[in-house]
Amino acid sequence: MDALLTTRQILHQNLIVHLRPPFPVFFNHSCVFPFVYGEVTHYGCTSVHSDFAWCSLDETFQGRWRYCTGADPPKCTFPFLFGKKLINRCTREGYALSRSWCSLTKDYNRDKKWKQCSPYNV
Repeated sequence: MDALLTTRQILHQNLIVHLRPPFPVFFNHSCVFPFVYGEVTHYGCTSVHSDFAWCSLDETFQGRWRYCTGADPPKCTFPFLFGKKLINRCTREGYALSRSWCSLTKDYNRDKKWKQCSPYNV
């Protein structure tokens, strides 16, 4: 347990250091989804160790980051595997509320990562 706590403390200290660079430095760079921070894969913006949602600019966090905006939600991945089907666009299949959704990875069956689509997509 002490090793886990130490790892968390180190990640926290590292992120605190990285979340204090001059703000405009990375503002015009795109978020990378998914990204790995602290051995956890994030498929969207996160507020881990921060009061505000942020994203990494690298697939594996290297200290380059920026705060998220409304334009930063993760993108759908097409085609994706759902059940035994390859889905090529937002679908209502399998959603209890009959809303459209998409997978954030190529294999929804394995990863279970998804988001709602815009009502204009289906």
